[in-house]
Amino acid sequence: MTTPPQPPQYVPPQYVPPQPLSPSDERTYAMLAHLSVLANLITGFLGPVAAMIIYLMYKDRSRYVAYHAMQSFVFQLIWWIGGGFLATVLWAISGALAAVLIGCLLMPLALVFTLLPLGALIYGIVGGVQCNQGQDFKYWLIGDWVRGTLTGQ
Repeated sequence: MTTPPQPPQYVPPQYVPPQPLSPSDERTYAMLAHLSVLANLITGFLGPVAAMIIYLMYKDRSRYVAYHAMQSFVFQLIWWIGGGFLATVLWAISGALAAVLIGCLLMPLALVFTLLPLGALIYGIVGGVQCNQGQDFKYWLIGDWVRGTLTGQ
């Protein structure tokens, strides 16, 4: 007499921690996070989205990539989106007041705020190049705040 075959035992899947990135891959993804500012030239707003996607995909695999992606995200929100909004508001106000001649005095200020996103674009490219060369890049005022937020200090 033979015994009936036993049903297969259920073995739960084992958690496999994500593998860390190589230094070369870290530099590449950090560079891409900073260069995501170039997506703003085409779409106007997808640069911060791209930086956040890079952060979410690689935050568990590399602290270096997470730091630079979050830095790029915050920087783009402040300077590209915020600067663009302020420039639009200032141009609208100066245009409306131009009929009274007061708006003509605001036009140089509106022009300065129009250049903010361009400055952010150049600063983001500099950050991408420095990360690709293996240097640690830090945005002015934003880098220390992001580092403190990510490390909990």
